[in-house]
Amino acid sequence: MVKHRADAPPLFFEAEAAGLAWLAMAERDGGARVVRVAGVGPGRIELERVDEARPTAEVARAFGAALARTHAAGAAAFGAAPDGWDGPIFIGRRPLPIAHETSWGRFYARDRVRPYLDIAVAAGTVTSGQLPAVERALERIDAGDFDDDEPPARIHGDLWNGNVLWSPRGAVLIDPAAHGGHRETDIAMLELFGVPFFEEIVAGYQEERPLRDGWRARIPLHQLHPLAVHAAGHGPSYGVALAEAARATVDLP
Repeated sequence: MVKHRADAPPLFFEAEAAGLAWLAMAERDGGARVVRVAGVGPGRIELERVDEARPTAEVARAFGAALARTHAAGAAAFGAAPDGWDGPIFIGRRPLPIAHETSWGRFYARDRVRPYLDIAVAAGTVTSGQLPAVERALERIDAGDFDDDEPPARIHGDLWNGNVLWSPRGAVLIDPAAHGGHRETDIAMLELFGVPFFEEIVAGYQEERPLRDGWRARIPLHQLHPLAVHAAGHGPSYGVALAEAARATVDLP
């Protein structure tokens, strides 16, 4: 399969290939399967064809365990780009800031929510009535209220349902925004857009590498990033959802 964009920013598809290669490094330790890159160049990327199949609970559970192993492969820092890649990274068509933070909260507020919130405010998709709740949430996050002892995880970074293909051999990941982040962010994005057999995925993950207590309550916290990205480019309904997630974040203990 070939993807191409005549208007692609410099190194757009090369960044995708670097992210795929970095995630694929975890496969040797049982990590999630990643689509293979057959070729990449300016404005185009050629990927292996993935024959799709109907997902099952068993396959979803196995994917959850494999995803935990991918996360455990780690990253150099919060916000770090894939190892060996010194170019830009992207989420969808938007640039994704690179950082080298030891504080997850500082990184997440500054580099994963704020840039897209500012765009959404300028576009009017986040209103003056919604903005204060988001700002209060960002204050708590930036202050380190939700920092923990979790090391930077090797995350897919754009793990919505459409980027998980179900094949006869199991789940296959495509189209990452791979970077060093918090593993709960990938889990929260799977939940946000309704991946099939979410609870089975979580069960497999928990068997391999249990999440910290309270992870379900923190889902809105970790959904602030994808909701801000969508509010920046996909309309005011995402501004509403972003404000709701922000209020839930502010209410976290």
